Amino acid sequence: MRVDMPNLHALLKKWMGGFGMVLRGGVMNVTRQSRSGDTIAAIESINATAGSGRGEEYLAAASRMAIAAAMFGVLAAGSQAHAQSVGGTRQAQPDSQLPPINVTAPEAQRRANSKPARRAAAGGQRRTTSAARRPEAQPAAKPFAVSQDARTGQVGIYANSTSVATKSNTPLVNIPQSISVVTKDLIKDQNYQNFTDVTRYVPGVAVHQGEGNRDELVIRGVDSSANFFVNGFRDDVQYFRDFYNTQSIEVLKGPSALTFGRGAGGGLVNRTLKEADGTRVYEASAQTGSFGDRRFTLDAGQAVNENVAARVNAFYEGSDGFRDFNHLERYGINPTVTFAPNDTTKVKLSYEYFHDERTADRGNPSQTPVGGATRFNPATPFAPNGDLTAFFGSPSLNVARADVQTGMAIIEHDFENGLTVRNGTIAADYKKFYQNIYPGNGPLAGAVNTADTAFNRAAYQHTTDRDNVFNQTDFTYKTFTGPLFHTVGFGTEFGQQTGVDIRNTAIFPNGSNTIVANPFAPTYFGPVTFIHHFTGTNTDGVTTPDSNSRYRLNIESAYVRDTVEITRWLQLIGGARFDRFDMSAVDMNTNIGRARVDNKVSPQAAVIVKPVDNLSIYGMYSVSYLPASGDQFSSLTDGTLILEPQKFENKEVGVKWNINPKLLFSTAVYDLNRTNQPIADGNNPGFFFPSGSTEVKGFEAGLTGYITNEWQSSLAYAYTDARITGATSATIVPGNRVQLVPYNQFAWWNKYQIDPIWAAALGVIYFGDSFASSDDTVRLPGFVRFDAALYATIDEHWRAQLNVENIFNKGYWASADGNNNISPGQGRTVRVKATYRF
Repeated sequence: MRVDMPNLHALLKKWMGGFGMVLRGGVMNVTRQSRSGDTIAAIESINATAGSGRGEEYLAAASRMAIAAAMFGVLAAGSQAHAQSVGGTRQAQPDSQLPPINVTAPEAQRRANSKPARRAAAGGQRRTTSAARRPEAQPAAKPFAVSQDARTGQVGIYANSTSVATKSNTPLVNIPQSISVVTKDLIKDQNYQNFTDVTRYVPGVAVHQGEGNRDELVIRGVDSSANFFVNGFRDDVQYFRDFYNTQSIEVLKGPSALTFGRGAGGGLVNRTLKEADGTRVYEASAQTGSFGDRRFTLDAGQAVNENVAARVNAFYEGSDGFRDFNHLERYGINPTVTFAPNDTTKVKLSYEYFHDERTADRGNPSQTPVGGATRFNPATPFAPNGDLTAFFGSPSLNVARADVQTGMAIIEHDFENGLTVRNGTIAADYKKFYQNIYPGNGPLAGAVNTADTAFNRAAYQHTTDRDNVFNQTDFTYKTFTGPLFHTVGFGTEFGQQTGVDIRNTAIFPNGSNTIVANPFAPTYFGPVTFIHHFTGTNTDGVTTPDSNSRYRLNIESAYVRDTVEITRWLQLIGGARFDRFDMSAVDMNTNIGRARVDNKVSPQAAVIVKPVDNLSIYGMYSVSYLPASGDQFSSLTDGTLILEPQKFENKEVGVKWNINPKLLFSTAVYDLNRTNQPIADGNNPGFFFPSGSTEVKGFEAGLTGYITNEWQSSLAYAYTDARITGATSATIVPGNRVQLVPYNQFAWWNKYQIDPIWAAALGVIYFGDSFASSDDTVRLPGFVRFDAALYATIDEHWRAQLNVENIFNKGYWASADGNNNISPGQGRTVRVKATYRF
């Protein structure tokens, strides 16, 4: 067919005019802003259509718009083809005509894959005349999906939003809770690959030694090795994680049971993994550095077609350590694929295999002062002749090994009526083993005596295998009730965790569970024999049975949360979660089975006042519970069987301010009370009084993002006063400070882009004095550490960076696991990395 230009213009003008009248009649209301400034097009469209009866009119208008757009496209293509046909002629002749064009209806669905449609299209192409086969302008390919960076507004070290805290993507300024987001770019810039280093720059978080075999953090004065999550799923086995496949790390402070369930009294950490979002990325890196470090990574992915995207992350690292005889080897691979059959549905599949094996180093003992260590005369850490590299374990026997396999399947669907749903399942298999020789036992529990002539050793091995299966279903519904706008989240979680916990105590060549050693020759090169002790009556000095438990935990949970926008400047949030914690365990030493069921409701309430859209002032109240079987819940005894769960109750007031679109200031004051902590009954061994308690009061402030276009900064400060308010033992008494928690923490990381090629970074960490345990008898001095980095973007393919940790080679004590397992901080460490993007 041939198109007459003036007639075509008149026809399009008429159609567009009709569309404009309908649009002015009501469709414009679809894009009306809610009181929070968010667009709620889908809900308004449905309400307007149902209420006015003009749905057919809107549909006709939309059809006109689509056909008009198509006609403009083919018209442009025809004009281009005509221009090409006249070659070098600069001006069309008055009687020249446009080439023939075909006008077809637009596709109803972007990803329609109908076979009859393809056959019809192919047939049409075979019958097309030579004129119709002229080159036509192709529409720009639509992206496979919105990228992870775009969804959360990640730019450099700044992130604008997260879905971790509320199960739906929410701006940080609208979350009534203290939360720190560590982006993949900040992880890359600092070149840290573990929680020990990354969380040094997060306010309110202290690092626990974890017996040298696991990640363990103290968040707002609450120690936990279990409050780790991955993509919102519980990842609570004790092992060291790596960040090779990490998109971001979210640190939530305060009880978070409404979203995550049991525990998480002081806070939690979530790893959001990189996913196949269709973004083209092909990147490999090689690293070397101090202590024989060598690390290689690969990140490769893209959209296969408009329905499928794939990605794989892999890494290998091997290294010695700054401590004598230390080494590690770890590697992992994580392929993931995303299917998008249409614009409203996504299916994400992921598998990961991860291996970590390293020396289990439990650090140094303390040095007993004259008169003995007390809370009024605390001891200090011991290093032979000031040598922080001396190793107090066995080069051949100290080992920690973890093999983790994880499979995830997540389905997301948007019903396009204000309702979305996410259903996710994770199945994880953990094989964890460690054994260690360390300062322990004897009359001073491993401490060096006053004369500096002796200390005692202890040793054991531990197997803690576990299988986790969780399924989560999360609905989010956005709607109006009269003038009020609601964002309602509700869902369920079901899970089962099964495992074994087996410990064997070591007997030294002297026939005892301890041996005296010279603190100036601290490394042990002799043999030990690992023996399982079924009872507490033994001739080798072992007075407690070794653990030997098989356990099963069934979890059933349901929650609901409603965020109500009363006005543009006022939001109310209320919600609650019900958790059924069904625990059973068999003591294989005695073949006695025990079981306990706890049913708890964890409430949360908050109010947010927003004088302007980029500023929020909030108050929040939340509660969570920890069952008496503890973080790792591997066994039940007659004493723990009768205990009620511990309770965490938090009150918090805070301010969040987006100073500019890529700079967030946040601050909070809080009061966290922990009650029902068990204290041993001295008159009835194995039983407890639930009278222990702790109170943590604190203040936190942070500034993260772009000060200028060239200057990125992450500034953090925390004041924490964590105190025992109810005794938990004969030596942990009211007034004592909680272990590893300083009064003051300060961290500041800065990166400056000098020019398009060069950038530099400088970081500083201040950590005030603390105590190795809550009996306050061993004091850890505070320290200041400086880190630095230099970056070069050589060309579009090559990047290089140099990182120096502890540039002044400061000696300091970084963490502890009790009074005689104290870890020194790493000395000056240099890493050089080259990255190639292809």
